[in-house]
Amino acid sequence: MRLACDPDNEITIKLPHITLAARLWGAQDKPVILALHGWLDNANSFEPLSQYLTDYQILAVDWPGHGASQHRPGAYPLHWVDYLYDLDALLEALPIEQKPHAILGHSLGGIIASAYTAAFPDKVSNLLLIEALSPLYEGESKSKKRLQNSFSDHRRYLSNLAKPVKFHRDIALAAYARHKLTALDLQWCELLTQRNMQNLDSGVCWRSDPRLKLDSPLRLTYSQVDALMQAHKVNTLLISGSRGFPQLREAIPMANRWFDQLQTIELEGDHHLHMGNAEKVSAAIRAFLNR
Repeated sequence: MRLACDPDNEITIKLPHITLAARLWGAQDKPVILALHGWLDNANSFEPLSQYLTDYQILAVDWPGHGASQHRPGAYPLHWVDYLYDLDALLEALPIEQKPHAILGHSLGGIIASAYTAAFPDKVSNLLLIEALSPLYEGESKSKKRLQNSFSDHRRYLSNLAKPVKFHRDIALAAYARHKLTALDLQWCELLTQRNMQNLDSGVCWRSDPRLKLDSPLRLTYSQVDALMQAHKVNTLLISGSRGFPQLREAIPMANRWFDQLQTIELEGDHHLHMGNAEKVSAAIRAFLNR
């Protein structure tokens, strides 16, 4: 049985531990690309690509706490490893005829996809990374300060739970605020903000989980990431933006050492080049998958 969407391309996927919202574009007889968005983004970030990758179905999920997906229960801090379990449960839940031909991950979504497929290379044949490479890492000397910062953030979060929800007059103001903060083009801020906010009688408010902005309690060391990523067997395309994160481009020699099958390409654009330069990103993806 296939996952079916409504006229707005919306679907709901019930996993054993949480319910995810998603959007699905494309004809049912086309191969599926499972699209995983970045931190504080949502499934709408892949709408521009869906207009060009018409020879595929694009299944774009909202991570827990993002977009229209359910929040994780409780009030405990979040950790990036949780997303690995979400991805595993999602792949198990998809009908056999909608098992992905490729996993596409942007930023956080790419980090999760690369780590997961490093451990389980048999789960997918093709990996598409946009402005992402591997789990983040830092030196052991920063672990105490990171844990202290995490506790400080979490205490502040708990103290704010009893405060009333903050409303905005309309979504446009919130979109403009993100534009000013991140320099992401306003049209893309509007597209993302539409899904990360909800309309209520008093106005609009964020529906994203506020815990997403808390500092992580723990980050891996380089030696741990290096051990995980060695001999990565999945056929992989890494797309970086000419105005994206410079650390990613600097890490390409290391990526060539990690991945057994890696193609890299740099295209015009910033960290969200899959939105601002969707046509060329789509062409690169299509050429890679059609090799």
